[in-house]
Amino acid sequence: MIITRIESYSDQNVGMVCVVADDGSEGWGQVSTFNADITCEVLHRQVAPIALGSDALDLESLSDRVIEGTYKFPGSYVCRALTGVDTALWDLRGKLEGKGVCELLGGAPVKLAPYGSSMSRDITPEDEANRLVRLRDEFGFTAYKIRVGKVNGHDEDQWPGRTEALVPTVREAVGDDIALKVDGNSCYTPKRAIEVGRMLEQYGVSHFEEPCPYWKLDWTREVTRFLDVPVAGGEQDYDLEQWARMTWGRVMDIAQPDVCYIGGITRARRACKMAEANGMPVVPHSANLSLVTLFTMHLLAGIPNAGPHFEFSIERTPWTDGLYSPQLVVEDGWVQIPEGPGWGVEINPEWLAKAERQVSEIE
Repeated sequence: MIITRIESYSDQNVGMVCVVADDGSEGWGQVSTFNADITCEVLHRQVAPIALGSDALDLESLSDRVIEGTYKFPGSYVCRALTGVDTALWDLRGKLEGKGVCELLGGAPVKLAPYGSSMSRDITPEDEANRLVRLRDEFGFTAYKIRVGKVNGHDEDQWPGRTEALVPTVREAVGDDIALKVDGNSCYTPKRAIEVGRMLEQYGVSHFEEPCPYWKLDWTREVTRFLDVPVAGGEQDYDLEQWARMTWGRVMDIAQPDVCYIGGITRARRACKMAEANGMPVVPHSANLSLVTLFTMHLLAGIPNAGPHFEFSIERTPWTDGLYSPQLVVEDGWVQIPEGPGWGVEINPEWLAKAERQVSEIE
């Protein structure tokens, strides 16, 4: 069974991919979100020429050949584009076998516990606390992540004193039974990260994400060494050699691959295995409610070192509305993996009809 056609449907935010084999079998996936229109250009220019004519069921070899075949253009965009093909092929295989992707990975379509992920730094501590309490009472969230510091902040806060006010305000509001995580988004030097981390320890924070610029592995390793609060990282990293350095070098305590950044389920699973070999739980990055959160849930259901929660955005993103059905919903603190073959969802044909379509195929 070989790949004969690759179709993409995109706007600036998101791009869906359909892969068709020579027997007519097809599967649906997604490239990484944001600048998805550019990513789809990379898909058809650089990934499709390698993928077309390949064995549709040999995902390991295909992933390697795409990375090696584009070695003059290493970087995030190739992996973001590869994700579209890889995730579509997992869907295709699941439909052929009548199994969900989680089942292909050795798991089952179970319910998983989300952590409500705040993306906002403009919100005041009081307003953040109030909305988290409201969402807890309405949907049953048992965990949250909030944003401290400033993105690439060079030790600056979003405004003076915000972090020191935010963490205790939220902790007091949601109570001690809620697992509380924080994200530094590459804000701090080691000295300042350790100072902030000591404060986080006082309030029972369960992970401190990306405290230092993610590319400075020695900085992050230093923070991991000196703090008791677990340090999490890896969302930005798509290079599996970098993943080997991070896991075997114990740069962080918790591994956070992003399925869509790293190149799909096939490569994400390799990073998860590296983390497992080094005793690290996996809590992937999945910061919006496009298919990336669905991919993440299937992955977590099929690995032995899944963390206790997965990321579920609480922000309003109209561009993810109506992309697929059934939509993921939080009920009593849990989210059900959709049952059915492949990803267990259908892509909305009305959305596809409005998107920009591109096709690469064997002539």
